[in-house]
Amino acid sequence: MSKKIRLIARLDVKDENLVKGIQLEGLRKLGDPNAFARKYYEQGIDELLYIDIVASLYNRNNLSDIVRRTVDDVYIPVCVGGGLRSVEDVRAILSMGADKVAINTAAIKRPELISEVAAAFGSQCMVLSIQAKRSRNWAGGWEAYYDNGRAHSGYDVVEWAKRGVALGAGEILLTSVDCEGLQRGMDLELIEAVTRAVDVPVICGGGVGCCDDIVDAVHAGADAVACAAVLHYEKETVPELKEGLRQAGVEVRA
Repeated sequence: MSKKIRLIARLDVKDENLVKGIQLEGLRKLGDPNAFARKYYEQGIDELLYIDIVASLYNRNNLSDIVRRTVDDVYIPVCVGGGLRSVEDVRAILSMGADKVAINTAAIKRPELISEVAAAFGSQCMVLSIQAKRSRNWAGGWEAYYDNGRAHSGYDVVEWAKRGVALGAGEILLTSVDCEGLQRGMDLELIEAVTRAVDVPVICGGGVGCCDDIVDAVHAGADAVACAAVLHYEKETVPELKEGLRQAGVEVRA
């Protein structure tokens, strides 16, 4: 395998707490997100992904202070999502030290925002976040959701991913809401469908419970895998995951 797979720690934040749910619901408080971020950085995680999971409900992103504290201590890429609705919102979070932004709700409501962010800060900064659920209306298809998996967009996930890339997204953050938090494996058909359709890196999340789940996602086409529960509940450490991937023949960063 020629490409090196990135391992990303996903940290969902509500108010000032790291939280974890199942299918984006039933949130459980886990503690200080900065402490978890520091631990994963010291263990060798490749990137951090912060998502303010209630931001769209309140029309604001509340992660500025958390991001500022994180970047004082860690020296890896940090992506931030949740409640970012304009170029000005993106500029503000980047000024706090974030390297890129993940946008879902605002992009669905006004797709030209993707182009505006890409033009202002570069495509590498603009990550299109897609929350996917298997559709009851389209056989074998998935619908993109927003507002933390609660609201229908009416968009087919694969077509929306293609459109987002055409508008300037430099990366896709693809989360299977159906699998999220269950730790029983990822939606491999979804990963394969999206990664085949676009020519930008795809970060895949939702369902990682062990190293084998990441291996399966990589074989389905994932360029990076976002992990949450498997790390937060200490089922595996970052070094254990990376060593398991190496043993499976998957190249990872040191």
